[in-house]
Amino acid sequence: MFFSIKQVSEKTNLPSHVLRYYESEGLLPSVGRSRNGIRRYTEDDLEWLALICCLKNTGMSIKQIKSFVELSVQGDSTLLERCGLLREHKAMVENQIAEMQKHLEKVTCKIEYFTRQYEAAQTAMAD
Repeated sequence: MFFSIKQVSEKTNLPSHVLRYYESEGLLPSVGRSRNGIRRYTEDDLEWLALICCLKNTGMSIKQIKSFVELSVQGDSTLLERCGLLREHKAMVENQIAEMQKHLEKVTCKIEYFTRQYEAAQTAMAD
């Protein structure tokens, strides 16, 4: 089964120009074309897009994603290297999550503090 760029755009919520950009950057090296030159995406292409979006949304640069894709195209001989790249990325994401958790705790403390201040002020005004 093949999908048009419009269908893929609708399925992924990625604008067509982003899909074209990813292809031009080598992130989607296997997108086929019809005889008329129209892009024909497959389920495998959709899987790649899901991974690309995941990596990008977790802070991996386009350049790093491109390196990962290039290694993938080379085949099984790069499996260990790809695992290494993903392990490094995972560690970075875990660090970001830990940092965000600290920020969230600070915000939560401030909400509790200001809520107590507000309630005290309301009680004082009622007296």
